[in-house]
Amino acid sequence: MNIPTAMDEIEVLRVELEVLKTEHRELDDAIRALEEEGSRDMLTIRRKKKEKLVLKDRIRLIEDRLLPDIIA
Repeated sequence: MNIPTAMDEIEVLRVELEVLKTEHRELDDAIRALEEEGSRDMLTIRRKKKEKLVLKDRIRLIEDRLLPDIIA
């Protein structure tokens, strides 16, 4: 029986962080493309921006878990 270690958890968090950052960049590119082409579909743009903010929050949470605050 394998018992998960702290190192395993850190590796999982790092992989998840990279996936979320990739999704965030892809959404940013998609939003930029819609805006540059002059899309009038503002609802889609707003939804993508909201999804991007949710990803940003998730990224920040994972980064906080990986790099805890150190009070010096």
